[in-house]
Amino acid sequence: MNVEDVAAQLLGAYETGKPIAPIVEDHPEATVTDAYRIQQEQVRTWTTAGEVVKGHKVGLSSAAMQEQMGVDQPDYGHLLSGMFHLEQQPIPAGRFLQPRIEPEIAFVLGRPLAGPGVTAADAARAVEFVLPALEIVDSRIRDWKISIVDTIADNASSGGVVLGSRPTPLSAVDLRLVGCTLHLGGTLAATGAGGAVLGSPLNALVWLANTVGPLGVTLEPGHVVLPGSMTRAFPVTAGDTVQATMGELGSVTAVFT
Repeated sequence: MNVEDVAAQLLGAYETGKPIAPIVEDHPEATVTDAYRIQQEQVRTWTTAGEVVKGHKVGLSSAAMQEQMGVDQPDYGHLLSGMFHLEQQPIPAGRFLQPRIEPEIAFVLGRPLAGPGVTAADAARAVEFVLPALEIVDSRIRDWKISIVDTIADNASSGGVVLGSRPTPLSAVDLRLVGCTLHLGGTLAATGAGGAVLGSPLNALVWLANTVGPLGVTLEPGHVVLPGSMTRAFPVTAGDTVQATMGELGSVTAVFT
């Protein structure tokens, strides 16, 4: 398998707006390692063009999302500067191919975090504050027919991020017990809790640091880390308004036009 060729196919899907066939159909021999190499090739293309890595996302970290996507392990992707959108401000739905939305508790780091060997205590010390967030997941793979290789190669199905504007210190909240209600157009679509994310969202941050650390990646101060969704993902389209309310963390709203 030629990593550069597959990366070019995925980059082409961004430009044409047309998803590609699952990678594993043409490359059944592809491994998770191959998939991360494809992801890194795209990140190099984006940063060369002027984008800046602003953080990472952990995907497929809840039982609900693993069941929905048919996979059995988490993955990670990169958050680039162009992926961030302001809450309550119009987000053009047409910039995405097959968007879905997920409620998450976003970590904002105040200290560097580098694995291996990161513990929950290390991770907690590195977090400056948390924010309510909505992640827009998207797939450049046709009909979301993804294996773990497909989603990793596709930058963990990243699309966009909407952060709330009320920072909360980690010491002021028990992440496991934070409840979430997700409303689409004023209708309750789902409920969830922080404990759905690997037992605690903090565990996802530990997993990420220890997974990327051996690759020479340090999670930097100011970076945003999305630990995973508290509910299943829901399709969104132009005209939709989505609000996630997370108890003492407050709420965050995304508006699609």
